[in-house]
Amino acid sequence: MPTVLVPIPTADFDPTEAAVPWKVLRARGIAVVFATPDGNPGQADARILTGRGLGVLAPVLKADANGRQAYAEMAASPEFLHPVTYAQARIADVQGLLLPGGHAPGMKPYLESTQLQTLVAAAFAAQIPVGAICHGVVLAARSRDEGGRSVLYGRKTTALTKPMELTAWSLTRAWLGDYYRTYPTTVEDEVTASLAAAGDFMRGPMSTRRDSAGRLEIGFTVRDRQYLSARWPGDAHRFATEFAGMLQAG
Repeated sequence: MPTVLVPIPTADFDPTEAAVPWKVLRARGIAVVFATPDGNPGQADARILTGRGLGVLAPVLKADANGRQAYAEMAASPEFLHPVTYAQARIADVQGLLLPGGHAPGMKPYLESTQLQTLVAAAFAAQIPVGAICHGVVLAARSRDEGGRSVLYGRKTTALTKPMELTAWSLTRAWLGDYYRTYPTTVEDEVTASLAAAGDFMRGPMSTRRDSAGRLEIGFTVRDRQYLSARWPGDAHRFATEFAGMLQAG
């Protein structure tokens, strides 16, 4: 049975981007090992879970019913309640690596972790399946190969697009400030700067609709060899299903 390592921060990861892949992988008989900085269970972004503070935009911006249900199940699972530490995690012990995203301030230690960047580089070097969604692609982009280049250099990818990020930020900045801007540089701009060519970043079709287990075609993903990427929680079911397929294909 394959095992997938899923590192998450102490707080503020996106609930859908972690929980939907967990649920799909477990349903396929694939084991999941979570890793956190201190070995204690992480906490998802409460605002995205509940919609509190999102005002009239809550129905669009908060996790949908599928994401909330998956998170409730994941949060009660033994593997989520008993993670390993970043320092204990080893690529040699797993057959896949999955990088969830999130945009709130608690994501920064995860995105800036040199321990995780080393793990990501090792996963690419070992040529095992690596999946990254939303800001998880930033972590991949910051991870360097032996030659000092991003592990995404020479690959095609997607991530949270500039229109998506700036729209959410502009609609909420009056009362949430920079909640939707993790860094001054957008995700798309940072990721694109790490690629061999600007055209290697693929935005996909603009949509506010979210996919589901029965509507995978709504989601958007980009696959380049053993690497799979997606943009936002609305792609999570397609992303998870395709990543599981990569693992089961060996």
